[in-house]
Amino acid sequence: MTTRRDFIIKSVMAGVATGFSAKSYGKIIGANDRVRVGTIGFSDRHRASHVGPFKELAKSMNFEMVAVSDLWSRRREEGKAFYQKQLGTDVKAFRNNEELYDSKMVDAVFMSTADFQHALHTIEAVKAGCDVYAEKPLAETMSDARAVLKAVKQSGKIVQIGSQRRSGANYFAAEDFIKSGKFGPIVMVELMWNVNQPERWRRPELVKDLKESDIDWKRYLMNRPFEAFDPRKYLEYRLFWPYSSGIPGQWMSHQIDTVHWFSGLAHPRSAVANGGIYQWKDGRTNADTMTVVFDYGPANDPTSGFQVQFTSRFSNSAGETKELYYSNGGMINLDTNEISPTGGLTESHAKTMGMKANLLPKLTLQGDKVATDANTGGDPLTFNHIKNWMECVRSRKTPNAPIEAGYSHSIANIMATAAYRTGLKVTFDEKTQEVMAGGKPFKY
Repeated sequence: MTTRRDFIIKSVMAGVATGFSAKSYGKIIGANDRVRVGTIGFSDRHRASHVGPFKELAKSMNFEMVAVSDLWSRRREEGKAFYQKQLGTDVKAFRNNEELYDSKMVDAVFMSTADFQHALHTIEAVKAGCDVYAEKPLAETMSDARAVLKAVKQSGKIVQIGSQRRSGANYFAAEDFIKSGKFGPIVMVELMWNVNQPERWRRPELVKDLKESDIDWKRYLMNRPFEAFDPRKYLEYRLFWPYSSGIPGQWMSHQIDTVHWFSGLAHPRSAVANGGIYQWKDGRTNADTMTVVFDYGPANDPTSGFQVQFTSRFSNSAGETKELYYSNGGMINLDTNEISPTGGLTESHAKTMGMKANLLPKLTLQGDKVATDANTGGDPLTFNHIKNWMECVRSRKTPNAPIEAGYSHSIANIMATAAYRTGLKVTFDEKTQEVMAGGKPFKY
């Protein structure tokens, strides 16, 4: 049977010439070969979350950090010093990715650059014959999403999307419970991600220091429209569209991915959204408060499915982060790792309609409690996720969060962005693989 995910992949791949250059397939890593790793973008996320697990695993798995590529001279030097201190490794610093790949020094890369660059930098990496650990969001436009899906599928390279929930034992347990049928059909999902952090995504001290002569501004912009140098859009890109969608790409992408994973659905049927810049009027163009409501279900059966509500605010942290799945029999709370009959159909209400009560048992999901707070530090899931990627680089098996997972969360993110920016109900066209707003493909 052809699944919706299969249909998406076939649609995107249709009409594409087979294969890239031979170098895409040229690096076959033997069981005893050392895997040489480079870093694309020496970011806070990489420093806080990638290097620790890599350090713990590298020796036993025969991996070595050998290079760092960053457009900013300051970050390159910081990277060299950090690796020397943490790993005892004297890495080579490159001014840009072209120089790095031309050196033939690396077999795999960690990639954690600006949100709008993730898809394009992943394409560069796999074309150069490298496996990739790619931070989310994978893509912020459908053209970039389609391009990276094609490139990765044709390259045969291992790409792990940084959706670390897919390496959590408790999430595996939730998936098993739902897909076993014991949970019953999903009727509603409520997702929440709230903070009260005026410093979130801000780098005021760094902004004062960055000069245009320190970086290659045109290379940074890649395929985005040219505009004059702005250090905020380099260092605080998450606040500005079209360099980032902000809330959808940074936070919703984690949680909406579990919806796709648990339900087996590749993307929403429709989305509506509202929000604005209500608290932090600092020149940003991305919302500090947003609510998105999705409809999920089979495209050919609008009478079945479920609703997903995602809400996020920067102005008050009450509620923090939540992932709540509901069925007629109860709920799964992925904040507490509990399955419960809360809200299920009780005997008193069921009998009036000649029905039986429908109440889930009380169970605890096994595994580490996910670190759902909005930080950039390490957690057990990120460690497991990086370990899974490194194992798959060796085994050539499909990683826990493959390219298709990134493609799917990108569709949802772009639908949320389109709904917010147009004020329209948006849908997804399976045939053209476009997000549609007002009968037209959404463009930034």
